[in-house]
Amino acid sequence: MKYFFSAGEASGDVHAAQVIKELRAADPGCDIIFLGGDAMAAAAGHAPLIHYERMAYMGFIDVALHLRQVLANLSEAKRAIREERPDAVVLVDYPSFNLRLAEYAKSLGIPVHYYIAPKLWAWKEYRIKKLRRFVDRIYSILPFEEAWFGARGVKVKYVGNPSVEEVDRALAVTPRGDLFRRTHGLDNRPILAIVPGSRVGEIRQNLPVMAEVARRHPDFQPVVAGAPSISRDLYGSITDIPVISSSTLQLMANAEAALVTSGTASLESALAGAPQVVCYRSVGVKPFHNIFQRILKIPYVSLPNLVGGEIDSATRKRVNSEVAATGVRGCIVPEMLMHHCNPDEVDRQLTPLLTDTPARRAQTDGYRKVRERLHTPLSAAATVAAALMEATGCRKTAD
Repeated sequence: MKYFFSAGEASGDVHAAQVIKELRAADPGCDIIFLGGDAMAAAAGHAPLIHYERMAYMGFIDVALHLRQVLANLSEAKRAIREERPDAVVLVDYPSFNLRLAEYAKSLGIPVHYYIAPKLWAWKEYRIKKLRRFVDRIYSILPFEEAWFGARGVKVKYVGNPSVEEVDRALAVTPRGDLFRRTHGLDNRPILAIVPGSRVGEIRQNLPVMAEVARRHPDFQPVVAGAPSISRDLYGSITDIPVISSSTLQLMANAEAALVTSGTASLESALAGAPQVVCYRSVGVKPFHNIFQRILKIPYVSLPNLVGGEIDSATRKRVNSEVAATGVRGCIVPEMLMHHCNPDEVDRQLTPLLTDTPARRAQTDGYRKVRERLHTPLSAAATVAAALMEATGCRKTAD
């Protein structure tokens, strides 16, 4: 069987790689064509058609500045689908780009599967029409999505969350304490993990705030989690904090606390057990924050809060009241967004997490709730691979 995968950023690359491994283990002769990164390349045994370094653009301005590249990527991907005629197209998150591929593949009569659904329950719900028309099945990684998408006429299956197994697998071989510090040339101070995101725009907006907060805690050793494919020169142009690349989970597991840009990393920090403050600056002006609040249809933006909390109108009303008064979106982890993502307010939320306080204990208790809600008996990747093979009529050929 022939599969076409499309993942446009680092987290999607990691998650898709596990599915590819499962497919190749069950059917060693399957053919994988993909847009993605190094993890998918290792799993598939060859380089990507397009590396996500050429795709990871975020927000209207970033996309507009790189529009020629975006259109070239789309054209190349369509050409490959047209010429290769895969048995299934498997899209991984990255909705603005991938929904265009879904429409094109469907026009050619090729089945479309979506792993890690677009977060339409947060915003851009109008895209649900495209999902209904162009996507045959969604494989959801958040428990509440099955009911949400199902109620809107989309075929969806909750498969578990891949971050759970990926974190546990990484932690099983992670050096701890002094060994971790010696391996990376760190001193003996407790570690403060700085996780500013995996895209250039995110890093430029969030790392300066995080670095300033870290400077206020000289008894802690800040360490930046370097994202794959991001040059160290970018980090060095912003701060002199040491950078450890491609070891985010190991860093979180050894950290006393973390400052994390909202996204998959916030869930990984929860699963690794690192108390955190979620940051997302983007535009640090209050009017944009107010617009952001009106666009969002949910009370939280970080995955620990979404999974561990309850999304209903009563919660939204209560949390919006808290935001108006303090800028903090309650629940498991504090969320410092837009103009609230500044050194003073972020530090105010971080400080109680650095010692044994009720705030720290409440957060780690919340992390246990997150794990419980994400638990499934089988691996997410194995479940998706089995579903893809069933859909394409592929029989398992490996022992």
